[in-house]
Amino acid sequence: MATSLSNMFFKGLANRSFGRPLNGLFYCTRYSTTVSNDSETHDDFKPANKLEGSGISLANVIEQDVKDNPVMVYMKGVPDLPQCGFSSLAVRVLKHYDVPISARNILEDVELKNAVKAFSNWPTFPQIFIKGEFIGGSDIILNMHQTGELKEKLKDITSKK
Repeated sequence: MATSLSNMFFKGLANRSFGRPLNGLFYCTRYSTTVSNDSETHDDFKPANKLEGSGISLANVIEQDVKDNPVMVYMKGVPDLPQCGFSSLAVRVLKHYDVPISARNILEDVELKNAVKAFSNWPTFPQIFIKGEFIGGSDIILNMHQTGELKEKLKDITSKK
């Protein structure tokens, strides 16, 4: 009986659209950050570039992020919801040390993504900065964790608690 119930459940999953709830058990929604070309959309609801005309460049923003945050990660997604395996791995390794993780989602802003690449002279993401120093990506952070080097690097960063 349990087998037939699970078969019915999975057949139901196969026939469902993942944009709607499945009897309250599963819900998956995709959000779009693209701007609608709808002429009826009021200007107050359209995204605005806050840096435009402010005299602040993305390089200044990145420099300030790296300076102000002991652990800064430019990643795909956010620490609570990474959107790629490498970003997820980096966050899991860093969370092991219970340090505050600051992050920016590079998927939300192509200009930010390109500015971070130029700032670090590194082509891939995630990009991890610790105490103002560019460390690298998830492979490097994992290797540092395995050798104990990461523990030493993070030892004087205050825990989140």
